[in-house]
Amino acid sequence: MKKTFGVIGGDRRQAELARLLAGDGHTVRTYGLDRWKGVGADTLDRAASAGVVILPLPLCKGEGVLNCEEGAVPTADLFRRLRPEQRILAGQVSPRQRREAEDLGLTVEDYFLREELAVANAAATAEGAVQTAMEHLDRTLLGMDCLVLGFGRIGKLLSCRLQGLGARVTATARRPGDLAWIRAYGCRALETGKLDGCLSSFGAVFNTVPSPVLDGPLLAQLPEDCLLMDLASIRGIEAPEGGRPVLWARSLPGRLSPRSAAAAIRDAVYYILLEE
Repeated sequence: MKKTFGVIGGDRRQAELARLLAGDGHTVRTYGLDRWKGVGADTLDRAASAGVVILPLPLCKGEGVLNCEEGAVPTADLFRRLRPEQRILAGQVSPRQRREAEDLGLTVEDYFLREELAVANAAATAEGAVQTAMEHLDRTLLGMDCLVLGFGRIGKLLSCRLQGLGARVTATARRPGDLAWIRAYGCRALETGKLDGCLSSFGAVFNTVPSPVLDGPLLAQLPEDCLLMDLASIRGIEAPEGGRPVLWARSLPGRLSPRSAAAAIRDAVYYILLEE
């Protein structure tokens, strides 16, 4: 059954998503995607009137502000344009935005909670992290000591990809079970909170933990030419102002593999609609 989709805000992922939905024969109205020449460009009100409204991943780029290139659109203002009978889908919905919607009788479904999408996004992020690292390093990953902070979905996949390129990988976790899995993957294991005195050999550090992990005193123990890359939505590498540079590589799938990322979002949306 063909539907009318409103794709509002986001990055190139959402522009590619609009193209995929239109290619499947659906009617698609977009807002905030003109930068990528999105299909069905329309006004915010027209896009918000669609039967199924797809909001970005992540939903917000600031406190209470929609992740949208066209300008500041408060989520509270956007929600007032929507209706309770619509299907409203978004990624990484915060408790505040969920409450804003519920106060207006709206239900916002978080498509990023789908395991199939989270895994696909983690795979794209890991691949993008390797690509970004290789662009910023003046030497190969082969034989390099690399540190991966955190062993969730992204940490696991990134560790495997670095190992495949011949890097010597150390990964960190807090729970004994995760430390056991790190060793089972063939990596060296360290406790996330016990890094003091263990950092002097690393040529690259990749953080996946969305909370402070490395601060000034620990950063001082790393080699001066160590590449620092933060993949978390909240910075985990806290470099002092004016200190060593840190690449904050957020939303890599949207920048480096938007077509694959869009296909994963489309599939998750279809699964959600099929499960009505």
